[in-house]
Amino acid sequence: MKKTLFLFFLIINVSVYAQDDLLSILEEEAPVDSSNYTSAIFKGQRLINGHTVVTRKTGELEFIISHRFGRVNTGISEFFGLDGANVRFSFEYGLTDRLTAGVGRNSFEKVYDGFLKYGLLRQSTGVQSMPVSLSLFSSMAIRTIDMVDFQVNDFNSKVSYTHQLLIARKINESVSLQLMPSYVHRNRVFDDQKNDMFALGLGGRFKVSNRVAINGEYYYRLTDEISTQYKDSIGVGVEIETGGHVFHLTFTNSRSMVERGFITETDGNFFDGDIHFGFNLSRVF
Repeated sequence: MKKTLFLFFLIINVSVYAQDDLLSILEEEAPVDSSNYTSAIFKGQRLINGHTVVTRKTGELEFIISHRFGRVNTGISEFFGLDGANVRFSFEYGLTDRLTAGVGRNSFEKVYDGFLKYGLLRQSTGVQSMPVSLSLFSSMAIRTIDMVDFQVNDFNSKVSYTHQLLIARKINESVSLQLMPSYVHRNRVFDDQKNDMFALGLGGRFKVSNRVAINGEYYYRLTDEISTQYKDSIGVGVEIETGGHVFHLTFTNSRSMVERGFITETDGNFFDGDIHFGFNLSRVF
């Protein structure tokens, strides 16, 4: 009986020591990842019209519906623009945590569009320090309405492409900034326009409270055109988070909510009152 008890306690002690040694070895060999990834650089995938670096998580589906009313300087006869509305809706799905695909339809010029957005880098501190987040964005848009000034309105003349680098940094808990170098190619344009347009976008978010922020964006067109009717796109707005919804109240001189439209063909002067009030409503499933 004594021998049996002795062997029993000996086995327990050996097992405990072996377990402690194994845990020590695993802790020493396990890679230490002390990188802290920055969260909530932006609350949603949109600033005003343009995209942010944010991508949807795997399996998440986001539904966005946006309105842009007429110009506020049209006066009371048009109820300050509210009598006319331009609508866009889109479905955007997270194929992976880094890759989002989306499709949408804009009533202005009856444009259908699709895009892919890939999160290449994430802002972080620690062992793997990264000063910015970077996403690659690429879209294709098809204007289905015929342009009366075009003699030929075939499919090819209605297609355009946009490619962007979205570079963002969260400066502190209240301020996030984003730079958007952009390239737009339109297969067919008017004689006083160019097929290829380069632009540099700048956007930001200022957090007022836990649920309210001020957003803004500006796209400076780098390519000179003969036409002087088109202006740089400017937008400001209030962002309100309400549980599962993100709600934007926006003021912009752009009617179109597709990149090829608001970057290259904004025809309103923001500072002359050519401002379209509108909103974006987002719901994630």
